[in-house]
Amino acid sequence: MQRVPQSLVLNFDYSPIAVCSIYKAFVLVYLGKAELLEAIPGRKIRTIRKHYPCPSVIRLKHYVQIPYRVVPLNRLNIYKRDGYRCCYCGSTKDLTIDHVIPKSLGGKTTWENVVTACKRCNTRKKNRTPEQAGMQLRQKPYKPNFLYFYFDIRSPRKEWRPYLFLTEEKEQV
Repeated sequence: MQRVPQSLVLNFDYSPIAVCSIYKAFVLVYLGKAELLEAIPGRKIRTIRKHYPCPSVIRLKHYVQIPYRVVPLNRLNIYKRDGYRCCYCGSTKDLTIDHVIPKSLGGKTTWENVVTACKRCNTRKKNRTPEQAGMQLRQKPYKPNFLYFYFDIRSPRKEWRPYLFLTEEKEQV
C-alpha cells in the first residue's frame, strides 16, 4: 500500500504547527481556511471537472493558539533522537545514557550534553570527555524540535526546509 504524501501546516505567523495528509490540506485550502504556499511539483489532485495543485505547504488564514510544545528530556526521547544507536560506535546493543561532559566535571543533564552510548563505549569513556578518552561523537547532541518527534520528520521535503528553519547540522541527522 502506497503512503499518502503529507503537507506541512503553518500557523498565520508562518510557524510550523502540524503535518497532515495532502487531502486534509487540500480541503483546508478549498474551504478558504488556508492558503497554498508550495505545491508538490508534478502532482495534481483531480476532481471530475478540475485539476488542483497538490499542496506541500499551507498557511492558515487565522492564528491558532497552540500550547507551548516541548520535547521532555527522558531516556526514551534521547534514544529516539539518536536513532537508537551509540553516538560513539553506532552499535544498537546494550544502550545507556552518557554525559558528554561528565557530571563530576561540571556537566549538566541537558539535551546538548547527553547522548546514547553502548555499555562498552560508556565504560571505555569512563569519567572523561570524549577528547580525553580519544573518542569522537558521530553527531553533536542537540535539542530536538517537536515536529521531528511527534510527526517523525526525519527527511523533510525540499519545499519545507525554508519553513522549518533548519540548520546544516540538523539536516544531516
